[in-house]
Amino acid sequence: MATSDIRLHEGELNVMELLWSNKVLAARDISKIIKEYIGWEKNTTYTVIKRLIDKGAIKREEPGFLCRAAISKKTVQTIETKALLDKVYNGSLCTFLSDYLKNQDLSRAEIMELERIINDQRF
Repeated sequence: MATSDIRLHEGELNVMELLWSNKVLAARDISKIIKEYIGWEKNTTYTVIKRLIDKGAIKREEPGFLCRAAISKKTVQTIETKALLDKVYNGSLCTFLSDYLKNQDLSRAEIMELERIINDQRF
């Protein structure tokens, strides 16, 4: 599976957030943390880890069933943002931004930052 094809659901993102924060964790440690914060049983966590390995989002290293993210958080954000735009806004960034910004109470500083971002894209 190409990196650009990896789509993650919320449960998978929970595991990935741990790896993005910690770089490398043993599967047993991921399971303990997820149990404490989300309440999943060990088998559920291991199933999600295996699915992430199969998708190419996690690399498994031995000894100790160590897990390391094989895809960056930025890459996942880009993939998921594009999927959302495609699904809800027919791929139109302009329509999304227009609809979203109409419903925001932006400060002068936020408007200036958005203008800076747009100006940076011109070059």
